[in-house]
Amino acid sequence: MLRMLKTEIWKLKRYHMIWAGVLLMLLSVLLTLFSTTALDGTVWTFPFFTEQVIKNNVTMIFPMCIVLIAGYIIAREEKDDTLKSILTIPISYRSLLWGKLFVCALLSLFFGLVSAAFTVIADLLMGFPGICVTSVLQTFIQIILNCLFLYIAVMPVIAFAVHIPNGHMIGTIIAFVYGYCGMFASGNATLANIYPVTASLGLISYRSYDSAVHWNVFICLFSMIAVSMITVAFIVTVKGNVPVKKTKKHKKAITKKGW
Repeated sequence: MLRMLKTEIWKLKRYHMIWAGVLLMLLSVLLTLFSTTALDGTVWTFPFFTEQVIKNNVTMIFPMCIVLIAGYIIAREEKDDTLKSILTIPISYRSLLWGKLFVCALLSLFFGLVSAAFTVIADLLMGFPGICVTSVLQTFIQIILNCLFLYIAVMPVIAFAVHIPNGHMIGTIIAFVYGYCGMFASGNATLANIYPVTASLGLISYRSYDSAVHWNVFICLFSMIAVSMITVAFIVTVKGNVPVKKTKKHKKAITKKGW
């Protein structure tokens, strides 16, 4: 398994899609910067700016981003016609999927690190007050962990898309809707703790200083465990051999008899 993980990490070097993930992390920060131009009386500080970046990551950017990249990494073997060669080694298709999912978890941590770095750089450029060593450290911890928990929340979507031919694009659409619905789930305290996307916020104590925000860490943790079990169920039920591509049968042309 360790050798397989090293191989998957090595293959990431040739995937230009990783840069798309970096650009999407930058887009989340840019969207937050754009919202600072609104003259609505909001006092922008570094901690508040970080919270808005996290909110944009949760509801619009990261679920779609990580599902797109994970689906691309999984589907790439079939598109490059290398899957048949890989499975000649004594390794099952399920083990290959688990290896790729684990590598994508590492990618989610990397994207969280990139997002946190962009957030700090943007604040330095804008000069928002409230930045200090403690707040910067908290920003990195919260954003990185949030990206990891978000990845766990959308893992069932990735595992489900494996069952569908070219399903990574369908999974990306589902993930976008899945994340966007977090905006509505956050309006109810109970639903926010149960819904996996918003439960990731509870595990990082998002805005826990606000008396109106109530997180139940045990329910949030149970939500993460539930989606992990769903992911396991999807991976276990996947076919253990090479996915068969369906080819269209060409109808034979019927020649008319006689003149």
